[in-house]
Amino acid sequence: MQIYSALQRGDFHLNHCEDYLYIDHIDSNTLLCAVMDGCTMGKDSYFVATLTGKLLRKICKTTGYTEFLKGHPIAEPEERLKAILKELFQQLNQAKNTLMLEEKELLTTLIISLTDIRDKKGLILVVGDGVVSVNGQLTEFDQDNRPDYLGFHLATPFEEWYNAQHQKITFSNLRDLTIATDGITLFQPTTSQASTINPAIFLTTGSTFEEKEDRLNLLLKQLEHEHHLIPGDDLAIIRITL
Repeated sequence: MQIYSALQRGDFHLNHCEDYLYIDHIDSNTLLCAVMDGCTMGKDSYFVATLTGKLLRKICKTTGYTEFLKGHPIAEPEERLKAILKELFQQLNQAKNTLMLEEKELLTTLIISLTDIRDKKGLILVVGDGVVSVNGQLTEFDQDNRPDYLGFHLATPFEEWYNAQHQKITFSNLRDLTIATDGITLFQPTTSQASTINPAIFLTTGSTFEEKEDRLNLLLKQLEHEHHLIPGDDLAIIRITL
């Protein structure tokens, strides 16, 4: 298995990258990946995107330790992902209360995947906008520039919120998986000689630089210097190949 990632500030954003990403193993067979995109119209939205990633790190490590010590059986991917999201809601609410955060300070999208590496199956949940590619099948989630955000729902009972989520993709026989914030669809030309290549397809299905750990960063440089295309919006992307 190879895991690649890249985080890049978009040309439209002068001060902060408002995206964030997180990758970790819950155990030797279970991989969790997430990309977050803070709302530009929110307040300090780089903070909540990063906070969400840090809370997921805490939850993953705690979950792994607890399951190891108690010897709990391995649950199905959706059961485990649901439990992680429930804990994330609780932790975000606790942070909201402790730091006295307003709703506009809690606006981030979330694309989160949980993969059973041995069985090559798993689940992806998308809250808001973004792009997912599974075995070369690209799916764009576009909510017409009015994406949903986790911060809108922290006061909603978790079960009610979770049951209302329909932007889910289950997968099996996994070979290649990419999750990315919507910045992957918002590249802009730097010269009049810019290529007409589709950056989303280029980054999610290209086969070059497979042996390089910084593969996605190299592909982004290739887009910039050979195709004259750069991200206009911030971009967080994770790609996994098995």
